[in-house]
Amino acid sequence: MSSRIDTNLQKIYGEKLTRKLSDILDILPDKPGCYQYLDEQGTIIYVGKAKNLKKRVTSYFNKLPDYPKTRVLVKQIKDIRYIVVDTEEDSLHLENSLIKQYKPRYNVMLKDDKTYPSIVVKNEYFPRVFTTRNIIRDGSYYYGPYSSAYTAKLMVEMIKELYPLRTCNYPLTPENIAQGRYKVCLEYHIKRCKGPCEGLQTLEEYRENIQHVREILKGNISEVSKILYDDMQRLATDMRFEEAQIVKEKYNIVENYRAKSTVVTPSLNNIDVFSLTENGNSAYINYMHIGNGSIVQVYTFEYKKKLEESKEELLGYGIVEMRERFKSTAKEIIVSFDPGIELAGNVKFTIPQIGDKKKLLLLSDQNVKQYKVDKLKQAEKLNPEQRNTQLLKEIQQALQLEKLPVYIECFDNSNIQGSDAVASCVVFKMGKPSKKDYRKYIIKTVEGPDDYASMREVIYRRYSRLIREESPLPDLIIADGGKGQMEAIRQVVEDELHLKIPIAGLAKDKKHRTSELLYGFPPVSVGLVQQSPLFRLLEQMQNEVHRFAITFHKDKRSKSQTKSELDEIKGIGEKTKVLLLQHFKSVKRIREASIEDLEKVIGKSKAELIYNGLKK
Repeated sequence: MSSRIDTNLQKIYGEKLTRKLSDILDILPDKPGCYQYLDEQGTIIYVGKAKNLKKRVTSYFNKLPDYPKTRVLVKQIKDIRYIVVDTEEDSLHLENSLIKQYKPRYNVMLKDDKTYPSIVVKNEYFPRVFTTRNIIRDGSYYYGPYSSAYTAKLMVEMIKELYPLRTCNYPLTPENIAQGRYKVCLEYHIKRCKGPCEGLQTLEEYRENIQHVREILKGNISEVSKILYDDMQRLATDMRFEEAQIVKEKYNIVENYRAKSTVVTPSLNNIDVFSLTENGNSAYINYMHIGNGSIVQVYTFEYKKKLEESKEELLGYGIVEMRERFKSTAKEIIVSFDPGIELAGNVKFTIPQIGDKKKLLLLSDQNVKQYKVDKLKQAEKLNPEQRNTQLLKEIQQALQLEKLPVYIECFDNSNIQGSDAVASCVVFKMGKPSKKDYRKYIIKTVEGPDDYASMREVIYRRYSRLIREESPLPDLIIADGGKGQMEAIRQVVEDELHLKIPIAGLAKDKKHRTSELLYGFPPVSVGLVQQSPLFRLLEQMQNEVHRFAITFHKDKRSKSQTKSELDEIKGIGEKTKVLLLQHFKSVKRIREASIEDLEKVIGKSKAELIYNGLKK
């Protein structure tokens, strides 16, 4: 039996299937091509490309894959097919075609597979210009496709504003026009067409306009602008000012569009730009095509990852897909990292560091990041829980927790020089405050300002009770404080109660703002991106537990400050105390009052209680 298949995989496949796969691996050629993995039903579950089919396919079987998803794929492979091609680029295009055809379960999938509009200049005697999604090989010129129908429509509208072209479907031939078969329509009367159907516009003038239109659609706007400017100057020199004014209006339209669309020097022509960003199982890629310094096409799309594809693989998929879809012939592709693919026709990859090319890359990167943010916001509106789950996954990943921290408890102390010492516990479930589970604690066993001893008391009271009541324990404990507070919690949780609950700390800077997340023993700082969604969630937790502790402390201190001798007399309630204070204004005057004066305000029985109580 071939040694090409790992021993663990041999146990999974069994002797018969292992021999079959080994035989296929033995005859694989050392050539570029595409391979297909099939399951026991004969369904294609994965399509891949390779510079060397033998090396690439064998790598799946000579050891048990590291990634769980890849292991699941490999265990389902029951047969292998392959197609040999001449070059690596051929394998890229073939792979792209096979994925679209079979939609394999474990391949990255482009979420948007719609057709895109193009602008066509029809192959006619008097050519029409309009948008279409159908490509007909009849000699017509097609430009695009455009990333949105709206963009294509705006371009056609600008062209019609510049040049009055026909929109009718009449078969305008010299014979039909000469025979007077057609009459001008409303478009002629509102000056949006010059009436070629009745021979009111010459073929030469019409085709000159069409030539300008084609230059605009190719991105050569500067050429059209120069022609219009020269015409304007010539007409003005000939004293034909009305005609010069009409040409000037067209010139202004073109220049306005050119100013808005030009982002770098016009010397940068026929260049593709790609950038990529990832989020979980999604990869977002932005594509821009640059012509004469202008963004001719721009499109951002999303791939759904199925296996642990690298960023190089994902970018390679995107480059092949977009260049094929938008019929790009660019010889230079600007990227932020090498995708590790080779394209025919001497296409080179550029990773710019400075200059206009770097500016284009930054613009593409800005677009793809904004697209990701918009997608996440849209997903959050449709499923608010998804955002919180994602943030909890980030906490889990940052702290390397065994389970998702769905249930988090945060603790804080509050006192003034040891007086009226209190503590608070706030609870977050699925990233949201669970206020019904909040708890307040009055410190009972600690004298003086000892925050660590206070924390130990509260933690012991909290979790010893949860153990007695057999209530759920949190997935994560967070202290509003640094290393000392974390150690105080650890001493109780691990040493006394013998619980295994992860403990983290939220430290603040000198301005009392959230600055870092601490974890581990000894605690180390976990990197947080300031003002990121995760940072704001942790900041919310710290602010909430601090607010709850401070509010409780203020309430307790307020009550102790307003406490009086009346509070010590049994049988005297709040209403009676209010009546007495409203009438006598102070406890001193109540003490000096006669029993008769007290009876007039609160009655005989309560007056006796007050009188005797204050005398004691």
